[in-house]
Amino acid sequence: MLDLKAIRENPDELQRRLQTRDPEIRLDEIVRLDERRREIIHEVEQLKRRRNEASDEIAQLKRDGDDDAAQSRIAEMKEISDRIKTIDQEQREIEADLNDRLARLPNVPHEDVPVSMDEDDKEIVRAHGEPPKLDFEPEHHLDLGERLGLLDFPRAARIAGSRFPMYVGWGARLEMGLIQFFWDYDFQTLGYQPVFPPFLGNSDAMYTASQLPKFQDDVYHIEKDDLYLNPTSETILCNLHRDEILDADQLPLKYAAYTTCFRREAGAAGEEERGLIRMHQFNKVELFKFTDAESSYDELESLVADAEAVLQQLDLHYRVVLLPTGDMAGQSAKTLDLEVWIPSTGRYHEVSSISNCTDYQARRGNIRYRPERDAKPAFVHTLNGSGLATSRLMAAMLETNQQPDGSVVVPEALRDYVGTDAIRPSE
Repeated sequence: MLDLKAIRENPDELQRRLQTRDPEIRLDEIVRLDERRREIIHEVEQLKRRRNEASDEIAQLKRDGDDDAAQSRIAEMKEISDRIKTIDQEQREIEADLNDRLARLPNVPHEDVPVSMDEDDKEIVRAHGEPPKLDFEPEHHLDLGERLGLLDFPRAARIAGSRFPMYVGWGARLEMGLIQFFWDYDFQTLGYQPVFPPFLGNSDAMYTASQLPKFQDDVYHIEKDDLYLNPTSETILCNLHRDEILDADQLPLKYAAYTTCFRREAGAAGEEERGLIRMHQFNKVELFKFTDAESSYDELESLVADAEAVLQQLDLHYRVVLLPTGDMAGQSAKTLDLEVWIPSTGRYHEVSSISNCTDYQARRGNIRYRPERDAKPAFVHTLNGSGLATSRLMAAMLETNQQPDGSVVVPEALRDYVGTDAIRPSE
């Protein structure tokens, strides 16, 4: 959520920057509602002062035996009380409308972010390795997975419907190996505190993470319990310190959490309809930081480096890209993606999205820190990044490491977790 004071003080500049994300954004109504709310607050204060003064006058008139004058003042006080009730109701309605409008605004993009509504206008920051050159006709990961007995989409569809995966045999061991490797590397090598959180969140958690109210229809909701299946581990982690005041010497706080994630996203056409590219359910180890405002963009670069370090262990070709304004998540001020090359599609696919959300989520969740002893609390900055999501990595691993004899080589970093150096047709 944006700072209402900042909007009040510089609405034109903020509107200009927000329109780089959505040209339809207008701040006029927010400014008008804020002005009316402050007018009401001032009026209520004046009316309550008059009511208090009238109460003293009535008491004095009664002591003086002037009942007619006292009754006249009582009638006036009733009118004042009725007016206070009326505008109190107006204030509640205005504040509800104002808060809803504020909650639907995206974060203000950082000045380094490319201005474009076209997702293809992302900037390539750097690349690691080269696209694999196979001297034979490569198989699609779905065909590989089914031939080697790693994936069973038909049975998954029978159980849950389309776009839900089922890993079996060596496929299940590969998937769990990825998760365990990420978990261990993030904790032992990168120094993140491990968290195994709930996979469900309540409405307050979803609101803090910026999933509600704007993306109500994109998340799975259990109406009976008013709980939501987490669409990304970020949703859970950014609530760890909700309504808390941290000490400056605690920052930055670094967490890594494993969750299964659930999304009701619409399917894409073409190759993304096949296999593991776009799923309703996927596994992910998430990296999350709580920092102070001054260091958050340095911590963003560090977070990108950490996610890259994990990905490099798998020896896959990838690139780092800076997303344009129109392609970032609403809560983000700056986002860099790690994209792996998947041979069957002939293009890159995002496996980690790494964002600085500045104080946007912290304002929604009232997450603050005290810069120094006895200082006024300030909002923390929150940062998140996949470290990593597994489904597209599985697709990239299978396709990149396939061999002419039909086998798939297991990356060296995973062999102790999986229990083999290769998955062969006969196995």
